[in-house]
Parts: sequence; structure tokens; C-alpha cells
Amino acid sequence: MSIFKFKQFEVDQAGCAMKINTDGVLIGAMANHNAPKTILDIGTGTGVIALMLAQRFPESHIYAVEIDRQAAETASNNFKVSVFNERLTINHVAIEQYNPSAQFDLIVSNPPFFVNDLKNEEVRKGIARHAGEDFFRLLIEKSNSLLADDGQIWLVLPVKQADDVIAIASQYHLSFAERINLHSDENKPTFRQIICLKKGETSLKESDFYIYKSIKEHTQAYQLLLKDFFLAY
Repeated sequence: MSIFKFKQFEVDQAGCAMKINTDGVLIGAMANHNAPKTILDIGTGTGVIALMLAQRFPESHIYAVEIDRQAAETASNNFKVSVFNERLTINHVAIEQYNPSAQFDLIVSNPPFFVNDLKNEEVRKGIARHAGEDFFRLLIEKSNSLLADDGQIWLVLPVKQADDVIAIASQYHLSFAERINLHSDENKPTFRQIICLKKGETSLKESDFYIYKSIKEHTQAYQLLLKDFFLAY
């Protein structure tokens, strides 16, 4: 079955090169802001992150952009059948060509991250997973231009790419505000980082998050984080 059921919505993944994954649901649950009115999800794919943010922030309007036409159509359908449909807008466009009239309080992305890696044999999946050399600079530059003065940018990335993005962000006067190190379990090194960037000076908050307590048993922290979304909890 291509449909993934959550407590308050469901996501049809048919036609999407990249399916629902751990990176996406974690940033959907962790990306934070005190009271965002406008949210942008860059590279929405199935739309799952946008839907999670719509559930978490009931006073917000979520805008999503997606470069892949088929994925954009799938996300659009997922938005239309959800109870949050009036607060969700999808645009089939590359982020560099996206020119909205509004600025955003919260920008979130689970971007492609394999820079200079071998391209996937399946072209669409390759676009979803692989980034060109200039991609992250373009992403940060564009996000900075779209970000409200008190806004925040949240990204989920492998460690090396996270370090690269943090360095790029400093050139645009974006402060490195938070880093969440994601681990499979307590014995495994960090495999992803969720990072937060914001305008202005700020102190860094850092934490570790463990997904598994033992084989096939999720930690209590993982279950608590996703209990409002997953039917299993």
C-alpha cells in the first residue's frame, strides 16, 4: 500500500521518488518557533512535513514548493483531502524561482544532500537525493531573503553537509542557534543533524537524540516526540 496513515491525516506516496522517511518525520516534529504565522516547506515531496507542521501550528499557513511535477501533484492531493487543506498551499517550482509576496516565520527543509556523489540510476530519485555544488549556497541565500526578521530556518542533514551549511550561513549573517545530533542508538555515532539558523546573535543550544533503545524498540523520547502523529503510540 502506498498510503501512510497518521492520527490526523494520511499521506499517499504514489508517484513520489522519495518516500516518507525518518529524517522527514523527525524534522517535522522538531522544527520549532514560538508562533509562526507563515511556514515554508522547501522540497515537500509527499507533503508529510507540511502536514505535520499544519497539525502542530494550527494558526499558521503552510506554503510548500516542489520541483518534481509528479511529487507536487501527489502533495497537492494529500493537502486537499486533509483537514488542514485551507491552510496548505503547494507550488510546483524550483526554490530559486519562487518569489512569494510574504516572508516566512519558519522555513523547513529535508533537502537533497549527496553533493558530488554518483547520480542515482533513477533520474527522479537522483534529483530528490542529490545536490549540486551550488545547491546549499542557493538554498541559504534564498531562505535568508524569504525569512522574517525573527524567523528560523530548520534543516536536516548529514554531519559534513551540516558543517558546510553552517559555514555558508555565517556569510549571510545567519546565526547557528541549535543542533540536534541524531543517533540510531547510544552506541552509534551521529548520522544526521537537525540544525536551526536565525537572524541576529544567539547562543548555541545542542542536544543528542536517540531513535532506538534496542533492536526494533524505539526510545521513549522517540515515542513521545511522535505520539501525536503515529498510530502505534
